[in-house]
Formats: sequence, structure tokens, C-alpha cells
Amino acid sequence: MRVCAIHQPNFFPWSGYFDKIRRADVFVILDAVDYPRAGSGGMGSWSNRVKLAINGEARWWGAPMVKQTQPTPINDSWIAGDPKWRNKALRSMQQAYAKAPNFKTAFDLVEPLILNPEQNISHYNVHAIRVIAEAMGLDSEIVLQSELGTEAASTDLLIEITKKTGADVYLAGGGAGGYQEDEKFAASGLELRYQNFKPIAYRPENDFIPGLSIIDYLMHVTDWSRFPEGDA
Repeated sequence: MRVCAIHQPNFFPWSGYFDKIRRADVFVILDAVDYPRAGSGGMGSWSNRVKLAINGEARWWGAPMVKQTQPTPINDSWIAGDPKWRNKALRSMQQAYAKAPNFKTAFDLVEPLILNPEQNISHYNVHAIRVIAEAMGLDSEIVLQSELGTEAASTDLLIEITKKTGADVYLAGGGAGGYQEDEKFAASGLELRYQNFKPIAYRPENDFIPGLSIIDYLMHVTDWSRFPEGDA
């Protein structure tokens, strides 16, 4: 069985994102769908920001975006021109994780990804995702939606992508139930599986905050192949 998983190109995403890559034979990055907007209508979303543990609390950390009209594809969305945010983000990360047990190794990996001069947010995120996945020993094939020439939308898009990649199983994330029409997969001859990722603490329980960027994991774990999953 060939398993396909699909997700938007998030900004230094959490460990569950990389677990999804790990479980798939082919992982398709949804770079050609509309840029997700925050409820206020601003540009803040998982596409340009994520949470890190700063002063013991989960706080937003990310890249400023050029304001754009709706709808705009993720692969046509741009980081704001001032490059100073990269150094500022790097300093914030250094201050937050300087005492982490795996700081130097993780910093050496992440620093060039943060300093990447790429202004297109999709290209920036995809590059970081590919590099981190490789460093974690994940060998799933990573493909861009824009390379597949898709035409459908919503659940039909997921089915179209799964079939175009030659997969017969679609791996859905845990939060897909609210918008996904599950019955369509069986009707299309595909098996539907749910990821059911349950993160376990990779640092002391009283110091562990679930849902943070993969950077937090990299900073605290020396063997990155020892994936932070629970029973799934």
C-alpha cells in the first residue's frame, strides 16, 4: 500500500507535521491553495509563524508578511522586505534555547534556514521542511501540489492529489474531521487513515509544552530519529 499525506507549507511546523511525513510514502505540500488568514483578516497564520518556548511560555515567533488581497495562493505570498526580522528571530531563539542540551547541533542546522534570503514564504518554508526532514532521517518523497497540475478543491482535491501520486491510502491529520468528507474516499477507491498523533514529553513533564515548533524538539533531543510519538 502506498500512503499519501498532504499539508500546507507551515513555518517550522510542530513535531506532528514531521510525524505525518514519517508515516507517508509520499508527502504533498499544498503550496497552490489560498494563503490561510487569521480571524482578524491579517496575514498571521501557521504559514508565517509558530510557537516557541520563550521564558517558559508558548509565544508566537515568525516572519512578517506583505499584506495581500484575498484570495492569494501560498506560493504567491511574500515575506516583508525588511531583512532585519531574520536576525531578530535568531536572537530570540538563541536567548530562549541557549541552555538547551542539544543547542549547538540544533542551532547549526536551523540558523541557515532562518537566515535564508528567500522572500517567497512557500519556497522559504518548503526548503526548511525538506532540510529538517532529511536531518531527522525521514526518507519520504516530498512533492509540491504545484508540480501536479491539480484542478479540484476541498476533499476532491485531496482525492485528486492522492491518485496523482499513485497512492491508494490517504493519511489524514487529526483535525481533518471538521471539513473533510470522509465518505468520498471509499467511493473513489481509496483507503482513509487517520494519523492520530499523540505527542509524548521529550523533556521534563513540568517543562514540556505540547504543540511547539519542531525547533523545540531539535533543541532538547540528541537522537532525532527517536521520534516524539505516543501510541498511535
